[in-house]
Amino acid sequence: MVAMRTFALALVIGIAGCGGAQRGAAPARARFVITPDTARVYTDERFLGTGRVLDARPFETRTGTRRFTITADGYFPHDLEVELPSGTTTIELRLRPVPR
Repeated sequence: MVAMRTFALALVIGIAGCGGAQRGAAPARARFVITPDTARVYTDERFLGTGRVLDARPFETRTGTRRFTITADGYFPHDLEVELPSGTTTIELRLRPVPR
């Protein structure tokens, strides 16, 4: 019985320790340098801001793979998938104009 309680306590402490380590990880930040700087940036169908804003104040998120869609009137939309490590990742992009 004592061995079972000791095992259960060790298991709880081990699980709690793992959760704390993940929370302490540094966040990822995506900085966008886009032409035109009025382009709109979305992730998970959620508007994040314009290129101008996300150049000055990068989007903060968890580390890992993220998908972004960048749109601007008069330009072809652009979808990209980026692996974001801890720290700031700068994404430079020039949208192609739609021919008239």
